Amino acid sequence: MRSERDRRIVDWIQTGQLRVALGLGSPALAIKDEQSGELRGPAVDLARALAERLGLALVPIEYPRPGAVMEGVAANLWDVTFLVVDAARAAEGDFSPPYMQTDFTYLVPPGSPLHDVADADRTGLHIAVPQNDASDHYLSNMLRRAELVRVKSISAAIDLVRTKRADAYASARPVLLSLAAQLPGSRVLEDGFGIVSYAALVPKGNQGHLAHISEFIEWAKASGLVKQTIERAGLRGIKVAPPVGEMPI
Repeated sequence: MRSERDRRIVDWIQTGQLRVALGLGSPALAIKDEQSGELRGPAVDLARALAERLGLALVPIEYPRPGAVMEGVAANLWDVTFLVVDAARAAEGDFSPPYMQTDFTYLVPPGSPLHDVADADRTGLHIAVPQNDASDHYLSNMLRRAELVRVKSISAAIDLVRTKRADAYASARPVLLSLAAQLPGSRVLEDGFGIVSYAALVPKGNQGHLAHISEFIEWAKASGLVKQTIERAGLRGIKVAPPVGEMPI
């Protein structure tokens, strides 16, 4: 069926635009070249492919970090975004099936005595997390002794670890592996503390939008698009999520 005839997304078609929220800073989602202004990453690739398939103009709505995109939900500032699946976000939006999967873990500085996830939950230890990102939500419920230090950007979290004001930085494994080069001698722990699933999200109350996006995600996995964007981004420690039934688009 041609997209312009699909009543589930008739409002998008009428505007001629697809507004996609992009939370910047994570190579597993979207990053922005500081000099050229170029946007790249899996979320960007998927957004472009979706807009192209729908015959709509892509309108990127940029946010300084992934968790910040949820600030635009209530004001209807965007149509779809790509994020880590999280229960707190599910209260405000509906997730498609996942398109990528990995795990959460820690980046620790040179000489750190931490060797596994259990070592990090100790009294007196400080864990850096970007505020309202999925790792923040997850650890807020998991940690019993260590203290979270919430920051407004991924670069700020790295600075805390570099200056020993934080004992570890919590995030998705591919993010930490890519950032480890910024902190020579740092390590990414071998074990993890939770499964990370990346999916598309639409604001609550848009079941037609969700159905169409879910079909697109399944097509993107089956066609090899997700695998290609993982390779293009040079991501390690991440894989294509398994298919969820047959959902042709």
